[in-house]
Amino acid sequence: MTEITHFGLVIAVGAGVFALAVLSNKLSERLAVPAPAIFLIAAALAGRVFTRLGDVLSVRDVERIAVLALVVILFDGGMRVGWRRFRDALVPIGLLGVLGTFATAGAMTLAARYLFGFDWTAAGILGAALAPTDPAVMFSVLGKREISGRAGTILEGESGVNDPVGIALMIGMLELATHSHATFWVVVREFAVEMAVGLAIGVVGAFVLIQAVRRIELPNPALYPLRTLAAAGVIYGVTAVAHGSGFLAVFVAGILIGDADLPEKRYVERFHTSLASLAEIVVFVALGLTVNNIALGDRSVWLDALLLSALLAFVARPLVVAPLLWPARLRVGERLFVMWSGLKGAVPILLAAFALLEHVDSAERIYGIVFVLVAFSVLVQGATIPFVAARLGIPMSSDGESR
Repeated sequence: MTEITHFGLVIAVGAGVFALAVLSNKLSERLAVPAPAIFLIAAALAGRVFTRLGDVLSVRDVERIAVLALVVILFDGGMRVGWRRFRDALVPIGLLGVLGTFATAGAMTLAARYLFGFDWTAAGILGAALAPTDPAVMFSVLGKREISGRAGTILEGESGVNDPVGIALMIGMLELATHSHATFWVVVREFAVEMAVGLAIGVVGAFVLIQAVRRIELPNPALYPLRTLAAAGVIYGVTAVAHGSGFLAVFVAGILIGDADLPEKRYVERFHTSLASLAEIVVFVALGLTVNNIALGDRSVWLDALLLSALLAFVARPLVVAPLLWPARLRVGERLFVMWSGLKGAVPILLAAFALLEHVDSAERIYGIVFVLVAFSVLVQGATIPFVAARLGIPMSSDGESR
């Protein structure tokens, strides 16, 4: 087989997999299972059956794929939320996104330490990994069945804000774990720097992009979406180099651009939504293929993950969310819906991958627990969202007209 024939086979197989993945969105509607769950489970099964698939990508490769995918997903998610909707729910989003993330991480750290025998550092790393909800899953679930009122905005905004918070927290915890003389102050310092730099560059980047789009006319309308995509990449890269949270920067930039009056904006939004859907497929397939890094034969990993899932869904999140939602003028049903809808996904697995790459103690066990917990969250919790919404009287539309 010649090189061109071999590469043609690779392209054919890859394109076929993407075609099946796109069609799986229709299957997810029929089965009421979120598309990310299908991608993750199918890739995990393929990785176990065809073990060579799991060897194609290293953990570092998957980490980089996940970062790129999250940049695209967060930028699109920010544009879909927009400044007006975000501003209307700013207080609950800020409380859940920042304080809620720290409180959830703390609760999971205590559970990991006292119930599952982790040392304090490993427990903190596991807690940081489990704290954020996931924008890919939330935008996938809520984007197809939009929720009237502020509940949907709060959930989408929370998932966009708490990812940068969780990632900054994890980076600080890894600094603490890998430097013998480090103190918890390094976690606080890392978080403050990441958030401040990310917010500043996100606001400045959005302003520069809006001015450029309005003042510089391009010869072809098809170039406008590519320009915003390139700008999102630049915003992330510059922020990361400046030791800030690139994820916060692109999400903030997306929010500010979302309500701006820009030429060819309808085509730009459609392009980014389609690209975000592709990124969602790619990241969950890539993460699923890392299943070979998990000791699935170890029953303790499954048991720990399922117990932590129950604690997180039925104890930690309700206890954290309930007081933080108190200032928000929401109905009881809306409050309960937000409590239940803290779905986990690609971000927790990405954070656990950071621990693997840094070779911290108990990293393999942490990764296994997070992977199983995420699979449970997207498959079980995600599938129950429409049912829970109906029982709690939360109107959900499938055509996006509610907003």
